[in-house]
Amino acid sequence: MSEAPTVTRTTAVGRRVLLVLDASPRALSLPETGQLHVGRSASSADLVLDDPSISRLHVRLTLEPGRVLATDLESKNGTRLGGRALAPSIATELPFGVVLEIGDVPVVLQPGHGAIEQWVERLAPERQDAAAGAGTAMQRVRRILARVAPDDVSVLLLGETGAGKELLAEALHQGSPRARGPLLRLNCAAMGESLFESELFGHEKGAFTGAVAQKAGLLESAHGGTVFLDEIGELPLGLQSKLLRAIEQRVVRRVGGRVDLPIDVRFVSATNRDLEAESARGTFRSDLYFRLSGFTVRVPPLRERLDELPELAASILTAAATERRITAPRLSTASLAALRAHPWPGNVRELKNVLVQALILSDGRVIEPSDLPLEEMRARAKSLADATPRASVAEAPLPAMAPASAHPSTDPGLRERIEAALQTTAGNQTEAARLLGISRRTLIHRLEELGIARPRKR
Repeated sequence: MSEAPTVTRTTAVGRRVLLVLDASPRALSLPETGQLHVGRSASSADLVLDDPSISRLHVRLTLEPGRVLATDLESKNGTRLGGRALAPSIATELPFGVVLEIGDVPVVLQPGHGAIEQWVERLAPERQDAAAGAGTAMQRVRRILARVAPDDVSVLLLGETGAGKELLAEALHQGSPRARGPLLRLNCAAMGESLFESELFGHEKGAFTGAVAQKAGLLESAHGGTVFLDEIGELPLGLQSKLLRAIEQRVVRRVGGRVDLPIDVRFVSATNRDLEAESARGTFRSDLYFRLSGFTVRVPPLRERLDELPELAASILTAAATERRITAPRLSTASLAALRAHPWPGNVRELKNVLVQALILSDGRVIEPSDLPLEEMRARAKSLADATPRASVAEAPLPAMAPASAHPSTDPGLRERIEAALQTTAGNQTEAARLLGISRRTLIHRLEELGIARPRKR
């Protein structure tokens, strides 16, 4: 049997850590390879969990350099990942930030760096909720973030485009001691490298053509608050080293400047990419990934939390109706069933688009299936389902496209995927590029090559 992990009492840099949230919450530093058997038997298990819900040998964790696999060993009370029961004897990848319930004992896999003990005790109350199976997958995420919010640890939110990562970043900010400070939102995919650097760090007068006056950077303006780096996986490599310096040393240097200026901000990042895999490939700096992912949480897609769809739909309809100064209609039973049957490749953002369109088409009292754009929804889902398989963590809904230098004829389904992405995002080119897994600049280049008219700004 493999060597059992040792209890972490200090910072574990570059290792994976398993948070065990039983009666005695603790953090275990996992070996890079091997097998870890979890159960009640002190003679057979590597990790002993003294809980009546745990079988003698309950679950096996297979440790590989790039992933951790969980296999339920035909336990009496089962094993659940993100609220879903694991089939016995079938290995399932355990992502960072997702609650794995071993019987009634929740555990959470985290990147092994940062001061573990700072927040393991804060998460301890979560064990009671998760062990009782209370709430939905999204409610568990919110409870975990509520425990993490008061700490200043950097948080990385993983999840598909449109799953609600920005709203959770706002909740983190509002639940922190920095709530009275600014919340700075930065879309790393929306700006070119030179513009992004100037905006992020500021510039001195005469630093470049057009710099007619000194300008403070956005990180300076966020002093005392939170910086939300959306789509951090899109950040160019040239800027990653400069951002890393700002995070490590808590200083910035303006473009053309010679003086380091102190900053006091908390960083929250979000991405639909697998940054661990990209770090291994060299497309994302591993040291920056370690700094950003002090605590990692996976945001479940809408199709994994359909139980909250009625409440979520009602909230969206109420907000949209209030904005238009009309009475919010209700969803008929048939309409709600139709919404439940849709796979929601665009997640909450797609749901909002669908409901706003239905609100406009309805008679003002009840939304019926005839008010829903069902054919468009089905066509969109089919187009995205025809794409390549989803990534293991980020589950990007469309396959990555070829580089801009490649000729479009090598990708026969390119036009259809671009048009589907633009339809899903209501013509928003930045969001469409995210769905396609490319930069906005590459998308524009493809639109020009294929003769697709660029959507006009509204």
